[in-house]
Amino acid sequence: MSITWDGITLERTLDEREAQARHALADSAKAGDWSRVFRLLSRTHGEWINSTRPGGLARYAPLHQAAWHGAPVPVVEKLITLGGWRTCQNARGERPVDVAERRDHRHLLAALAPVYKRRVPLEVLSRVQAHFHAVIRGRAEHLVAQHQLRLPELEPLLEFEEESTWFKVPGMVGGFHYWLDVDGVDPKLVTDSWCRVVGGSGQRHEITSRGSRLVDEGFV
Repeated sequence: MSITWDGITLERTLDEREAQARHALADSAKAGDWSRVFRLLSRTHGEWINSTRPGGLARYAPLHQAAWHGAPVPVVEKLITLGGWRTCQNARGERPVDVAERRDHRHLLAALAPVYKRRVPLEVLSRVQAHFHAVIRGRAEHLVAQHQLRLPELEPLLEFEEESTWFKVPGMVGGFHYWLDVDGVDPKLVTDSWCRVVGGSGQRHEITSRGSRLVDEGFV
């Protein structure tokens, strides 16, 4: 499975065609038009399964909208099969299961309950995430600020056993490829980052709850 963290928050970051396609997906999910949602996701936009509306404030991904509507369980299960993260948070810090519980859609609670395949205490993972964000800002602070990017959350990594994740940074012609190399109480995140327009720009960092360490550079 190809996993992408979509950090886009601003419409001006996108070209007109992509902005319209993303709005169409967000509109369909908000309306509960699941057949159209699945058609749009099948048109090469499967990587947008966890995306939110450009310029939107609520940060509802399609799975959040399904939880809000109280969609049928098969719809929710299909969204999860397509890569929808049970641990993805909206602007209020709610996961889809939290939205379903708030809306009293109890038939969805079992399907939306997070299933962890890796084990890391969440307070430890939060410290790793903070150091990861510092690495990202150290490499691309001006682009993060210019595009108001939503930086990757690490809890979704716990939903997968081996997969890595890609975070594209607009303007960098590259980005960050990252994966959880070691889990448990002393986890280690590894990230490769590069800018394709700058020769030899590659860097690899190893990140723990104690900080980050540059372990390789000069590739790409």
